[in-house]
Amino acid sequence: MAAMFASVAAACGDEVTVFFSMNALPYFVKGHKGEAPAEGEFGALVTQKGVPPFKQLFQQAVELGDAKLLPCSMAIDLLKLKKDDLDPEMGPPTGLTGFLTESEGGQLLTF
Repeated sequence: MAAMFASVAAACGDEVTVFFSMNALPYFVKGHKGEAPAEGEFGALVTQKGVPPFKQLFQQAVELGDAKLLPCSMAIDLLKLKKDDLDPEMGPPTGLTGFLTESEGGQLLTF
C-alpha cells in the first residue's frame, strides 16, 4: 500500500519521502530476489491481478516524481550494511529523528 501511495503521489507532483526501517530494508539490499509475502485476501488479489510489485512501484516513484527513499541508519547498522549494499534508488541513510524533523509540517502516513 505504501508503494502505491508513493508512486501515485509522486506522479501527481507531490513531494514524497519514504523512510524504510527494520523488516522493509532487506528487500532493498542489492541482489535480494524475494518478494514480500502477500498479506491477506487483498494481497493475494493484487498478486493475481498483476499489480506491479512494491519495489517496482517505489522505483517508479523515484523515476516519475523524484521521490526520496531513505533507509533507516539504525537498521543499516543492525544489519551491518553500507549504503553501497543497497539498491541505487535508495537515498542516504537517515535517522528517525532527522526524518521526523524534515517531515515537520508535511503529511505523514505510516504503514
